[in-house]
Amino acid sequence: MPVINYLQSNGKTFEVDVPVGSSVMQGAVDHMIEGIAAECGGACSCATCEVYVDEAWIGVVGEACDIEKDMLEASRAWRTNSRLSCQIEVTPDLNGLVVMIPAA
Repeated sequence: MPVINYLQSNGKTFEVDVPVGSSVMQGAVDHMIEGIAAECGGACSCATCEVYVDEAWIGVVGEACDIEKDMLEASRAWRTNSRLSCQIEVTPDLNGLVVMIPAA
């Protein structure tokens, strides 16, 4: 299983095994990592699962689709490396991925 690294704004880090085919959001929810509310359950209709993808991983994770970009642009915490974690499908290539959770 790929390991996803979640970094909270307070400096706390979580290394989590997330099954291939799941989402980065689901990995956080399953392990009760604070900061990813996932209010819409992964339907890409809110921005409560926003994360910042570590710059080294941008090319591997890929760009957001148009619907995701619209949701992110409404976010108060938007950055150029913002993604909705519900839209990042875990693949073997994401082993070691680092995402930062915006401050509440």
